[in-house]
Amino acid sequence: MFGLETDVFLLLFIALLAASFFEFINGFHDTANAVATVIYTNSLKPTQAVVWSGLMNFIGVITGGVGVGMSIVNLLPVELLIDQNVYHSISMVMAMLFSAIIWNFGTWYFGLPSSSSHTLIGAIMGVGLGYALLPENHTGAAAINWDKVKDIFTGLLMAPLIGFTLAVVLMFILRRTVSKEARNQIFSEPKKNQTPPGWIRGVLISTCTLVSFFHGKNDGQKGIGLMMLILIGVLPSYFAITSAKKLKDIEPDLIKIEAIVSKVDTVGLGTSEMKHINEIKSNIAFLMPVVNQTSNDTTGKLELRGAILKVSSNTKKLLADESVKLSKEDRDVLSKAATKEEKGIRKATDFAPFWVILLISISLGLGTMIGWKRIVVTVGEKIGKSHLTYAQGASAELVAAITIGLASGFKLPVSTTHTLSSGIAGSMVASKGIKNLQPGTIKNIAIAWLLTLPVSMILSAALFLVFRMFAN
Repeated sequence: MFGLETDVFLLLFIALLAASFFEFINGFHDTANAVATVIYTNSLKPTQAVVWSGLMNFIGVITGGVGVGMSIVNLLPVELLIDQNVYHSISMVMAMLFSAIIWNFGTWYFGLPSSSSHTLIGAIMGVGLGYALLPENHTGAAAINWDKVKDIFTGLLMAPLIGFTLAVVLMFILRRTVSKEARNQIFSEPKKNQTPPGWIRGVLISTCTLVSFFHGKNDGQKGIGLMMLILIGVLPSYFAITSAKKLKDIEPDLIKIEAIVSKVDTVGLGTSEMKHINEIKSNIAFLMPVVNQTSNDTTGKLELRGAILKVSSNTKKLLADESVKLSKEDRDVLSKAATKEEKGIRKATDFAPFWVILLISISLGLGTMIGWKRIVVTVGEKIGKSHLTYAQGASAELVAAITIGLASGFKLPVSTTHTLSSGIAGSMVASKGIKNLQPGTIKNIAIAWLLTLPVSMILSAALFLVFRMFAN
């Protein structure tokens, strides 16, 4: 199949299976983020909660697009993916997968709400750092797209702070705005085996639904990105860019970009700005003859992908440079044509076949229904000293849903785990002060948060170097 040798095809199958398993673990690792509150407030029985959450995760992935997933793919520059030795590409994806699975499974086993996002991104960065240590990499340059790393970590680091702060604010607003009767209801601890009042139950189930759906839209796309990294690395002639027929759709955008860049006043521009302009022009010149053709030639797709992404990245740098004088209209046209995921020229590179999206949807949905109890107990019982109240559950879930939904809209991967855990911690502090937190649990979560990135990076880099030894 795909013209691959039998051993390469088997390795590809194992890699795709491992990617599905990673997303499966992600499902039961992150289930607590959505279902802990409805379970601990008796709004839904555990089985009902995890099945409903799994379904919403499935729908979230199916309808979520691929923007967040492509931000994962673009962490590694195209140069690392261009390798004539397919075993080198397999070494890369296997190192990422194994390190991510090992850390995710380990933190789940010990009931620690760690971030699958941090794990996956650390694993990808580890491959880039491992590449820097290869003897044949004479420059010693780490193959990491640092601009994309900066964008991604903005979302990852801000989300927990936003979750904690907004939960405190929302709890304060609830205390000041709801009636005394309603306040007595929502700020009281749930009675054992007794469902909450209908309106409270409706709110809690709604917030559980939103978190599950947005978790699918955000975390599910990371699995799509991981699977596309595998397919691009092993089968670039099929998956590096979209089909030749659809490639022609980017011609109008390339023409717009070239026309606007060509009229930029270069007087007074520095070496860096001129380099960006020249790279845009040279890469468009390389692309246009190919884009104008309608043949089904599958050679050179990685080079075409690289040229499209270079046009995009250099245009983004020009737009960010205040010394480059452009009208607002031209800036808007350039931004839409060159830098927006799934739009303009990026629709040729930022895509995923439906079967990939479906496979990740099923893996995440099924994982959500299995293995949920360990972390649910941590989230529901061990973050705060007091039992989770209705108001705390609803506040934490609503904050998580809003934060994750906004991040998905901006194509930024965020940690659902950290956002929801921070929201619950914020609600506990808002309820009875900082002493209402359990120091041991907070310490363990913080340690897992701090260790996830460096451990996954080191593990991935080490595995990459070991696998490359056998691949040569």
